[in-house]
Amino acid sequence: MVRKKIVIGTRSSKLALWQAEYVADRLRKQYEGLEVELMHIVTKGDKILDVPLAKIGGKGLFTKELEVAMLEKRVDLAVHSLKDMPTVLPTGLSLNTITKRLDCGDALVSPKYQTLENLPKGAKVGTSSLRRKAQLLNIRPDLDIHNLRGNVNTRLRKLEEENFDAIVLAVAGLKRLGFGDKITQIIPRKYCLPAVGQGALAIETRADDEEIKNMLSFLYDDKTADATIAERAFLAQVEGGCQVPVGVYGEVNEDNTLTVEAVIGSLDGKTIIRDKVTGKRENASELGEDLAKKILANGGLEIMQSLGLCINK
Repeated sequence: MVRKKIVIGTRSSKLALWQAEYVADRLRKQYEGLEVELMHIVTKGDKILDVPLAKIGGKGLFTKELEVAMLEKRVDLAVHSLKDMPTVLPTGLSLNTITKRLDCGDALVSPKYQTLENLPKGAKVGTSSLRRKAQLLNIRPDLDIHNLRGNVNTRLRKLEEENFDAIVLAVAGLKRLGFGDKITQIIPRKYCLPAVGQGALAIETRADDEEIKNMLSFLYDDKTADATIAERAFLAQVEGGCQVPVGVYGEVNEDNTLTVEAVIGSLDGKTIIRDKVTGKRENASELGEDLAKKILANGGLEIMQSLGLCINK
């Protein structure tokens, strides 16, 4: 090892700091004497908290300012939730390290009712995700779903302050911040598929910084990487993101094949197109693309067009 100091760019939310500190701690333990510093950077997504994500740009809201800092060489790397990452990165940057995925699911937090099935008719449910909204309305069209923005702590506070019957958050975020005991139900994937890359961390670096990329290689998890490569290929093909209800989940099977399951839904949840494919792990990108084409051909394209989105057929 030649590098004596590494600067990690991070947002200032408690979850972002947990993620950055996790990588920093792993680096310090791996390389004795290495100094790791965190630089706090505010992103557009952190500044605008009173508008739904879908209305302010979707993917890239929590990454752009960090990427500028990397390109300007103020920081060496950035740690992101993979689900926040655009499928196309700025020129000069690369995403070469995907960490082992924690639980990818969505969590229901409902101290009074406990589960989705127990929620009363017309229950007030909070989520900022169109993906969650569409899938939940598909199985419970009676739910009254409200936009819920803010970091994990803020959303948990709003659960009580704004009289929600339940809120929906990522399982991984709750567990990482020590709020696993708040989870009253992990929503089954048959009801709600996760966001692309949900539960995994992504480490972004400058494309030409081979030393940093080599130093990070010990954090790379090949099964998570293959699964999320397929997920991101699916998303790139349908050009989804926060603006459209898209859920997708890839998983490496015991026989070393890869299964990818995905859904595209209408905003009201009345129309859900869902399918899956299985194939060789080394064909992860092709599997994701093939599944996207299949779902688009079976009705997904009509949903996307109804939302006014341009699709690569």
